[in-house]
Amino acid sequence: MPADAPVAVGTRVRVALHGRRVPGWVVAEDVAPPDGVVPQPVLRLSGLGPPPAVVSLAEWAAWRWAGPVATFLRTASPERIVTALPPAPVLAAGWRPDPGPGDGPPAGYPRLDGTLDGAAEGLATPAPSPGEPPAPELLRLPPLADPLWLVLDVVAGARGTGSVLVLVPGTGAAERLAGRLARRGVPVALAGSEWAKAAAGWPVVVGSRAAAWAPVPALAAAVVLDAHDEAYREERAPTFDAVEVVVERARRERARCLVVSACPTAVQRAGVARRGGRLVAASRSFERAWWPVVSVVDRRSADPRTGLLSEELVRLADTVLGPRSAPVAAAGPLVCVLNRTGRARLLACRSCGELARCEHCGRPLELGEGVLTCRHCGLERPVVCAACGATAMKVLRPGIARLGPELESLLGRPVGEVAGPAARVPPTAVLLGTEAVLHRVRRAAAVAFLDVDQHLLAPRFGAEEEALALVARAGRLVGARGQGGGPVLVQTRMPDHLVLAAAVHGDPERLAEQEAELRDALDLPPASALAALGGPGAEAFAAALASGPEPVATSALGDGRWLVRAPNHVQLCDALAQVPRPRERVRVEVDPTDV
Repeated sequence: MPADAPVAVGTRVRVALHGRRVPGWVVAEDVAPPDGVVPQPVLRLSGLGPPPAVVSLAEWAAWRWAGPVATFLRTASPERIVTALPPAPVLAAGWRPDPGPGDGPPAGYPRLDGTLDGAAEGLATPAPSPGEPPAPELLRLPPLADPLWLVLDVVAGARGTGSVLVLVPGTGAAERLAGRLARRGVPVALAGSEWAKAAAGWPVVVGSRAAAWAPVPALAAAVVLDAHDEAYREERAPTFDAVEVVVERARRERARCLVVSACPTAVQRAGVARRGGRLVAASRSFERAWWPVVSVVDRRSADPRTGLLSEELVRLADTVLGPRSAPVAAAGPLVCVLNRTGRARLLACRSCGELARCEHCGRPLELGEGVLTCRHCGLERPVVCAACGATAMKVLRPGIARLGPELESLLGRPVGEVAGPAARVPPTAVLLGTEAVLHRVRRAAAVAFLDVDQHLLAPRFGAEEEALALVARAGRLVGARGQGGGPVLVQTRMPDHLVLAAAVHGDPERLAEQEAELRDALDLPPASALAALGGPGAEAFAAALASGPEPVATSALGDGRWLVRAPNHVQLCDALAQVPRPRERVRVEVDPTDV
């Protein structure tokens, strides 16, 4: 980069700090130094960095998720030095979003041209006042409906006014969507690998979680697909949520923002409503047709000797895979899901098969010192079945390693194991794995959740929403009911659970209404704001927060972790920013998902 190149907000530089040459970013101009501070010269320009709007967004995110600004600026910067930008293309004058004959969205597909099919639910979006940013829109699109048409609709509406930023849950999905857009004549850049194109103002920029920080110079619209997916959540501190970053970014840049999800979370619903937005759903007939066929197997009265391998599972394998000597079906393998990690131990009555559940919060009970205890709310009761009064309990916790050989022997087909996000997918007729297998396979003849109760009763407040999202993800592999897709089989001891009813009927609203009421009653997000503290200095920091200038409630979670609760994020984040941290290391996780 030339030495005489202009220095602006966002430019990457090298400066001297305590005798070392360290990298940094220009975050402000024309700033008078405090008394006694002598400014040091910039040693070297290191190339282009994020635009001023993204720098300002990074400063907000550092407050919102209690982390350093440099973390977000690093995510928004190119991996290599960029000193010049290529000329940005424009959409061809004759480009049209409408597809040709025989290629287009199905009847009833929601459109964004002002004549959206379907009724609006929740808060109606008022026309923004002059000078105010447009309110975000939350669109509930069934999991099997192709989101390409929504993206094309947004691109058509934003043509000539700036870039359209599109987020998808993974890099593979980003590459596939970029390829489909390019084949339709849309100039598209991949965030990250094509940072310079994004910074130059390519008409469409597509990427995964980090793309929320893409350096587009003028944002015309932003679209987040599958907004419920956990991949948008950064696991390392600061634990930012890319969906919320994009919504805030669109508000600041006065751009249109469309959040798309098959099953929006309670937090996303409340966040959009708080900003004056609305929830929009397609017609019931369209939504139901584009959910998968879900079959519920009631295991309460099943022979305990069969374990998780039911007769219905065997019949499903014979139906979708054909003769046992046949190779893998053209429709794909049978995918069996059993999540063996990170779940609470499940207990069931040996007499009637009912699960041992907490009468207060509905979570699973664990066997303690002669009593049943709830890890979630602390309730204790005697070892007695609430349904029949029996006192004998059995533990339901089989693992994949033990279940694989049994499944292979029963089905008479080779079974491959997929136990992690990086595990190899074997070319077998049956795949057995944790929920990671749903992200490693592109197509399946059928999906079977061998014990969906592990997901429904997971010890965290968002477990039910995550379980419904997994069923929706499984539907992506088998296809929609309206298009003759394969089945999704769920084995459960709670066949009347609202999550399963919502999946069977393709109606996420059944769960959403109860979830909102439960969150309000228990003072859980979005009714409150939470942060989890961990590390050697967690206890000292929690004590300082409880007695700080703006005190917030703190409580011990066990294992050296502490929970911080405030009425809203303004009070929570202000407290985290104002109270000095102890010398010992503290990990701050705003909006924790495992409590």
